[in-house]
Amino acid sequence: MSNECQVEHSKEIMAVHDTMDILNGKWKISIISSICYHNKRRFTDILNDVNGISNKMLSKELKDLEINKLIKRTVLDTQPVTIHYQLTEYGLTLKTIINDLAEWGIKHRKVIIAG
Repeated sequence: MSNECQVEHSKEIMAVHDTMDILNGKWKISIISSICYHNKRRFTDILNDVNGISNKMLSKELKDLEINKLIKRTVLDTQPVTIHYQLTEYGLTLKTIINDLAEWGIKHRKVIIAG
């Protein structure tokens, strides 16, 4: 293998690594999926969509996603106060990845169940 090829793949591998740094963990992809498929979601909606996540963990993960500019938190002036989460324009760039993961997951489940 030539050095040029190794350098080119090193860039790609680093890009995947950088992506995984942002999307790492058990919950982030599921949270992004919940928001992606429903456009706007309230905290409790996401909590119900993502099986097994605690309030505290969801809160932490939402803050991380907001810091990375993937979601936007909107506080509405209602009684009681309503908070919506939605993907930012930048976060919407993950939609294709989310759809591909869902499609692969459906196929994978069929393969595993079929034995």
